[in-house]
Amino acid sequence: MKKTSFPALLCAAALTSTALTGCGSAQQPAAEPTASTAASKPAAQPVKNTGTVSWSPCTGLTGPDGKPAAPDPAVECGKIAVPLDYAKQDGEQIDLALIRVKASGDRLGSLVFNFGGPGGSGVDMLGMAAKIFGGLGSRYDLVSFDPRGVERSAPVKCGDSVEKWISADPAGDEMAKVAKEFAASCAKDSAKLLPHVGTVNAARDLDRIRAALGDERLNYFGMSYGTHLGAVYATQYPKNVGRFVLDGALDPTVTFAERAKTQSAGFKQAFDAFAADCVKQGCDLGADPAAVRKSVETLLTGLRDKPLKVAGRELTKGLAGTGVLAALYSKLSWPMLEQAVAAAAKGDGTQLLALADGYTGRKPDGTYSTLMTSVLAIDCVDSAERPSPADIDEVERETGKIFPLMRSGGLGSICAHWPAPGSDESKKIDATGSAPILVIGGKGDPATPYQWAPKLAAQLKTGVLVTYEGEGHGAYLSGSTCVSRLVDAYFLTGKNPGANATCPAA
Repeated sequence: MKKTSFPALLCAAALTSTALTGCGSAQQPAAEPTASTAASKPAAQPVKNTGTVSWSPCTGLTGPDGKPAAPDPAVECGKIAVPLDYAKQDGEQIDLALIRVKASGDRLGSLVFNFGGPGGSGVDMLGMAAKIFGGLGSRYDLVSFDPRGVERSAPVKCGDSVEKWISADPAGDEMAKVAKEFAASCAKDSAKLLPHVGTVNAARDLDRIRAALGDERLNYFGMSYGTHLGAVYATQYPKNVGRFVLDGALDPTVTFAERAKTQSAGFKQAFDAFAADCVKQGCDLGADPAAVRKSVETLLTGLRDKPLKVAGRELTKGLAGTGVLAALYSKLSWPMLEQAVAAAAKGDGTQLLALADGYTGRKPDGTYSTLMTSVLAIDCVDSAERPSPADIDEVERETGKIFPLMRSGGLGSICAHWPAPGSDESKKIDATGSAPILVIGGKGDPATPYQWAPKLAAQLKTGVLVTYEGEGHGAYLSGSTCVSRLVDAYFLTGKNPGANATCPAA
């Protein structure tokens, strides 16, 4: 297969054992309910506009290679203060880190992005990807942020337990032990923060950001987990919804088991499509799709007992599996998957480990971003489910039958031991009264499978479904001209594509 570069990943809610899956204080509204009590309360009161972010040149951004990025005069950073606990408006405050690329032409307002995770750094991602959204940047200030619990915004810390967690074999007996130790490390280092990192509070923060930017309504582009955050915001503040696009939609109502099985089926479909395409192009892994799958399975089985040495580290079965799944997020990375598996089968695990590192947020100096800690903290607080060992074992068996390469007990293992309570409040979606919200689902999306998109559109009540027929997680960045034109037209002119719009595969 032809060589290609590996694109930055937009992480979905993590279900595998190893994964998933950049001044001024806004005026404070009357006290809002905590996540645990919000179900019986009316929609949250919006914050009055303040336009009080103090912007300055950015420092400490990360480039696509994981190394520090050179300063860009077109990119500015700022911060706002928000309550740690929205039930105590005048209590302890935390800072949210923001990033902005100012509009190059006649300005329509701000367009706020969340690129997914949960736990992905919007500051780093927009710093790297702003040029991709150049058409939108001609009329909007492009803005993103690190949500609470992420990187520069009161990050969730869990000691040095990340490496052990992501290296564990999802099918091994060690998973429950490692999960318990990981949760204990998070409790030790972030106990005060953990109850307050969920999506309900992040949506309240998002309205603070809208107000601090001086916008009457929030224009928003959410991808992957960002679709969940956008849906919760629209539920809380329907009258503040401007032009909203939710790409790679999550259905927040699914249970842990349902989500695990649906994602396993999605990744199986993506792997089968990769294998067929690999054979069509001339594949180093086998002469037919069954042989390609066998090559990957043989590699992973061998790594269980004999990890590969890679520059002083080890490529374990858990890390190799993460690398394989990471490359299935985008058709653009399929050639790298072929190369990485073929090289690892010959004893060189460098490329496969690099795929895993890119997905888990490992930096060149050996430290990790907060992605792997934040994603677990947010997911566990966003659900009241606390699966029993028997529940987790059953999910392992079921997902193993669907797609043996992805046995999905990891998130359940963590949440079973999580030191902060969970709430189902973020699962209750109803944006009645909002402006139309575009919800995009891809037929070949492995991480947020297509069936979740029409479900989210229906829950919103104001959702407008757009179907993308192609492969990959997220449609806008798939290379589809149809999708990009449709989305850009909506943001730039307000043109609604209407119900059941469809775009062909790129």
